[in-house]
Amino acid sequence: MRKKLPIGIDRFEKIRTNDFYYADKTLFIKELLQNWGEVNLFTRPRRFGKSLNMSMLKCFFEIGSDPALFEGLKIMQEKALCEEYMGKFPVISISLKSVDGLNFKMASDALRTVIGKESKRFRFLRESCFLDEKDKTAYERLINVDSKSDASYAMSDATLVDSLNTLSQLLAQHYGQKVILLIDEYDVPLDKAFQAGYYDEMVSLIRNLLGNALKTNGSLYFAVLTGCLRIFKESIFTGLNNLKVHTISDPRYDEYFGFTNMDVDEMLKFYGLYSYKDVIRDWYDGYRFGNTDVYCPWDVINYCDELLADPEAEPENYWANTSGNDLIRRLLKKANQTTRNDVERLINGETITKVIRQELTYRDVEDSIDNIWSVLYSTGYLTCRGKLPGKQMELAFPNQEVRDLVIDLVKNWFEETTQADSAKINKFCSAFSAGDTTTVQEMLSGYLWDSISVRDTAVRRNMKENFYHGMLLGLLQSQDSWIVRSNAETGEGYSDISIQTPERIGIVIELKYADDRNLETACGEALKQIEEKKYAEGLKRLGMKRIIKYGIAFCGKECMVAMA
Repeated sequence: MRKKLPIGIDRFEKIRTNDFYYADKTLFIKELLQNWGEVNLFTRPRRFGKSLNMSMLKCFFEIGSDPALFEGLKIMQEKALCEEYMGKFPVISISLKSVDGLNFKMASDALRTVIGKESKRFRFLRESCFLDEKDKTAYERLINVDSKSDASYAMSDATLVDSLNTLSQLLAQHYGQKVILLIDEYDVPLDKAFQAGYYDEMVSLIRNLLGNALKTNGSLYFAVLTGCLRIFKESIFTGLNNLKVHTISDPRYDEYFGFTNMDVDEMLKFYGLYSYKDVIRDWYDGYRFGNTDVYCPWDVINYCDELLADPEAEPENYWANTSGNDLIRRLLKKANQTTRNDVERLINGETITKVIRQELTYRDVEDSIDNIWSVLYSTGYLTCRGKLPGKQMELAFPNQEVRDLVIDLVKNWFEETTQADSAKINKFCSAFSAGDTTTVQEMLSGYLWDSISVRDTAVRRNMKENFYHGMLLGLLQSQDSWIVRSNAETGEGYSDISIQTPERIGIVIELKYADDRNLETACGEALKQIEEKKYAEGLKRLGMKRIIKYGIAFCGKECMVAMA
């Protein structure tokens, strides 16, 4: 039987004991030990294997772990290293991705739960002959549950901020060995707090927690943290001069997060899917970490799974459905015309040059529209195509998946912004029902000028037509009394848009993207299709007294409207 694909599984032990496919990243351990840093921070976009790597580190270093998990993997060839480090350390491993809440109390309680549950893994400390009664009392404070609520840990604020330091000291005393500390998604609580309005309180809590654990912790052997952003300005790591930061721009460790080209080749050959390599490259490759081209592993695994079930399956947007798209939405809402032009250039396959700052905070994003480019780069929406002096980078969308995502978000943004001006949109729709092609064309051209257009030849024609289709549909659906249908069967096929008005006027609209044809020719083809496919017949059967047939052609920010 072939190995199962590990969709959504980020626990190394589960992958290795349940015969899941694993792209071997174990030499990350060797490089981490060779390039010694007491505190190591790795910033990578979501879904690029951060949590799985953290789980792998825990399974390798932790006392009592199973060496069989690493059988046949590259790290086992490093015999001296394995002899010295494998299974030799107490390990504290937490993920902060669940530290969320509507207010600060809820979020800090969630943090108590994360640390309390991890502390409970070490119940043997209650009976340890290496701890005195004072030490055991300190341990009890970490695991005590509030008597009023089974779900809430009772540790005080002072106990919470010192919890990781305390647990480190207790484990080091028990084992006679310093502790390895792993903190996954360290910046998620700050992101959630920023969105919910208690950012300053959470910054203070995380600063004190990490300061005690990483700066004043004599029981620490080394620590690894992961996140999306490198948060420095608010002094999360104040005075931490033992910190090494590894961002997506750094060449060191560049091959250990995400799939390299070799990883993808091996996987596709293993499953007999190598013929799909070009499609997978176009859709899911294009990221640049340090000096290495990287694929998003989440996407590759999901698409391979679809292909094994259906060889005709089309690539989908998997990554976007797991990543919050609020950053793009905020960009579009705050965007001036220059910013919209930048987004348009990106959609159309061009690069833009921006100064990239990798020490941003979530608050900085709101201070200047230019800062959003740095955040989009750090979180994987943009990738580097070239470096220039003064921290400038040439930026582009990494692949088809991200470009399609942004095109969809632009359509949604356009609908929201245009519907805010009800008088203007009512005038536009009235011109449609009156057969006033001049007004329709003039106003539609104005909307296009204020929005973002798609003209890149690499974008599929149906994607372009769908983009303009969605924009026009959003405008027409503003009329509550109209019945507006998209791709509805109205004759011998499906018209792009069909409308029924209370005055029993039926409207049929067929859209075309002009590409290398002129607009007039494309309009003619649209009208011809309406007649040949008898799109108006369905509206006649529904009792429409008058039928208006429109052919509309687009090309970039240009359009032409013709009526039969």
